Amino acid sequence: MGLFLRRYRRHKNGKDHAYWSIVENSRSPSGKVLQRQVIYLGELTQAQHQAWEALATKFSAPPPSEVDQPTLLPLPSDPAPAPPTPTIRFSDFSLHHPRQWGACWIADRLWRDLQLDAFWKRHLPPSREGTDWTAVLQTLVTYRLIDPGSEFRLHRDWFSRSAMADILGDDPSLAAKDNL
Repeated sequence: MGLFLRRYRRHKNGKDHAYWSIVENSRSPSGKVLQRQVIYLGELTQAQHQAWEALATKFSAPPPSEVDQPTLLPLPSDPAPAPPTPTIRFSDFSLHHPRQWGACWIADRLWRDLQLDAFWKRHLPPSREGTDWTAVLQTLVTYRLIDPGSEFRLHRDWFSRSAMADILGDDPSLAAKDNL
């Protein structure tokens, strides 16, 4: 993995403009180089460009030793003795089962603020098998609000990539294709 600054040029209103992004390089299992924009920075002054370049270089360097830890903010010139801090090795970080959380949480808050949960609890009782139809309805509404698609896509793909099961306190059987 490597981070670097990428420049994008644009001619606008008779002037040349340079816009910058931090881009990450990685390799796919097949060996192909993949590039992903990490953050868009826009136009930068010379000092900002140098600071971002230095930061990208720090995070692209080989894993730091116990003493040489990268910092995001400059250290004071004469720091007071500080207690030992834990070492963070960014190369050892990995992401497992990432899910969409923020949009689902906001949709749940909206659902509760509009008191739709209380309304639908009165009008939509659970089934004899124990299916919570209010939770199924909330999942369908949230899915259509965030990422509209078919019920089969919700069952096959979206529900496992979202945090709806965690937010509603239900298990994945909530989005079974027969329920939807």
